[in-house]
Amino acid sequence: MEEPQLLAGRILDNVGRVIIGKSTEARLALITLLCRGHLLIEDVPGVGKTMLARALAVSTGCTFSRIQFTPDLLPSDVTGVSIYGQATGTFEFRPGPVMAQIVLTDEINRATPKTQSALLESMEERQVTVDGVTHPLPRPFMVMGTQNPIEYEGTFPLPEAQLDRFLMRVRLGYPSAVDEVLVMDAQQDRHPIETLEPVTRPEEVIELQKAVGEIYVDPLIKQYIVNLVSATRDHESVYLGASPRGSLALMRAAQAHAMLDGRDFVQPDDVKALAESTLAHRVIVSPSARVREVGARQIIEESLGRVAVPGVRARGGA
Repeated sequence: MEEPQLLAGRILDNVGRVIIGKSTEARLALITLLCRGHLLIEDVPGVGKTMLARALAVSTGCTFSRIQFTPDLLPSDVTGVSIYGQATGTFEFRPGPVMAQIVLTDEINRATPKTQSALLESMEERQVTVDGVTHPLPRPFMVMGTQNPIEYEGTFPLPEAQLDRFLMRVRLGYPSAVDEVLVMDAQQDRHPIETLEPVTRPEEVIELQKAVGEIYVDPLIKQYIVNLVSATRDHESVYLGASPRGSLALMRAAQAHAMLDGRDFVQPDDVKALAESTLAHRVIVSPSARVREVGARQIIEESLGRVAVPGVRARGGA
């Protein structure tokens, strides 16, 4: 396998042919994939959420499926069903759309909580259980959930347990005026996704995932992450702070961030760059703070300002 930084750079360049002007968000999506995590994209319709998922899947050579979440969607529509085959006299498993490597769950907060919970086992255990039989999911596996802002009509807020299983939450936002013109130019004849070609294979993505785990994290950095997560729990405007899963997510994301920068060690700037994306959706703001229009983003920023930043030292150094 070629150098991880170069391989990741080719993937991002390829995604950038479709997703124009959103290099930071595309990088976060790739970091999530390399961390074996799942990504939640929250934004208004029409800003490129679906195209980001498709472009990442095509660029990495991964299989792709899309599930349109609606209020009448059933859990079996996600996981699959067992159907009795008269010819064989046995029940045969018909896999659902979740049995793919990159799964786009579009407008995930439009489905009922019962259907949303059908994803929990696949996201955490990388498997689905239908009629008592467990079926492993392919590798690599990643769920990219998109949701509209919760104030939109006809939406069901995701439960805390499911939000906690998303490694990151990002917002694409509207493109700049210049980028929007470039988008129009790129799609004047046909959509760039139609001609996009893979630049790597799923096996290489798995090797990149292994390489992320080999990035060195100094004990001082680990303590910094724990202190930062603890600060979200102790913040006066928080009803429920980030969980230990948030600490693990931030550490793993920082490792991937360092690898994409060509380093074999994590530094504090990696942690600070990813703190909001990995922790904000795990923080529940207290009702009194919401009245004062205090948001999770502000809480993460204040927590970063309250926690002392450790110095950088070489691998295994004193």
